[in-house]
Amino acid sequence: MSDNPNPVIYVDNENLKSLEDIENPFNSSRYSIDEDEVDPFDEQEIFDLVRCITDPEHPLTLEQLNVVRIENVNINLENNYILLYFTPTVPHCSMANLIGLSIKEKLARSLPKRFKVDVIVTPGSHSSESSVNKQLNDKERVSAALDTSSSILTIFTKLVDVPNSAQIGYSLP
Repeated sequence: MSDNPNPVIYVDNENLKSLEDIENPFNSSRYSIDEDEVDPFDEQEIFDLVRCITDPEHPLTLEQLNVVRIENVNINLENNYILLYFTPTVPHCSMANLIGLSIKEKLARSLPKRFKVDVIVTPGSHSSESSVNKQLNDKERVSAALDTSSSILTIFTKLVDVPNSAQIGYSLP
């Protein structure tokens, strides 16, 4: 049974940015084609990476459910640090760990290794906020959850729609 059988949809399909615009960096003037130029990251780019992650309980994106919002992305380029807050749809959401893990791992796989990424629950939005945050920022727990023998890895791959998971060293059942 779902924790939230009738979630509020904040962004409908008509107002979503097209996937082509999100996934093709050459469609945007924010990106450089010059390989030697280091493109600065901004909140919009980080948001674009996580907005299309699918909710584990509903066939909707985290953006549509207002779980991730561009206002909750913080970047410190001097220190190569990214902090992203996410807001579960209900205060007792049992999928908060999986959602946070999906966001964290999507960013880890998409960004240069120089970035430290913290993903935490928006303060006051979850009944087990400190426990979820502790688990999401414990390297050993994250690593164990994403071990190749873990069933969570299969779920994660479906949520973030990793197209060529075999190419990055993971096999799907």
